[in-house]
Amino acid sequence: MQSLHDFIIKPVGDNRYNNSKKIAGVNFVTNTRIEAFQNVNREAVVVALPKCVETNIQVGDKVIVHHNVFRRFYDIRGKEKDSKSYMFDGMYAVTQDQIYACKSNGEQWQSLHGYCFVQPVKADSYLENYSEKKLHGILRYANKELSIKEGSVVCFTPDSEFEFVFNDMLLYCMKSNNIVLSYGNKRNEKEYNPGWAQSCERAY
Repeated sequence: MQSLHDFIIKPVGDNRYNNSKKIAGVNFVTNTRIEAFQNVNREAVVVALPKCVETNIQVGDKVIVHHNVFRRFYDIRGKEKDSKSYMFDGMYAVTQDQIYACKSNGEQWQSLHGYCFVQPVKADSYLENYSEKKLHGILRYANKELSIKEGSVVCFTPDSEFEFVFNDMLLYCMKSNNIVLSYGNKRNEKEYNPGWAQSCERAY
């Protein structure tokens, strides 16, 4: 089975949502709303490659995909539906621009197609009302187009970030051209990683 233009993938663990957390050996469901994008599984395994697209991604690689790929929704009649990416037998078809990062066995995540991932940092002032410092973070996964080293503290444009959680970290995905400043290597910034982003387990 092979598509002309789409990658065939399936969610890691065959689960569409990451909506449970284990505390003291007990699983707690953290969300039951299918429309909540924060709890949608973003990790997938590549099952087949497109015939007409050149790519370095290989069958068996893990990829990070758009949050709407696995998310179910309710139609106007209130009936629960799969996303338009769904094919059959738990497999989905996605285009190249719906894949943001990939990794092979034993390797690090590699950002793709002009995207990068930034980890937020804690606010450095008690006067601020937010737990994280606005528009600042640590570059975790760069790409070939971005001439900034991973681990650098960067500043990005407003409303450019999309929330992702993988490797038990809250990360913001954005286009490379949304990075507007680099402060160099990590200074005194402390990583901001809320408890809800850690050790989430996949379910249904």
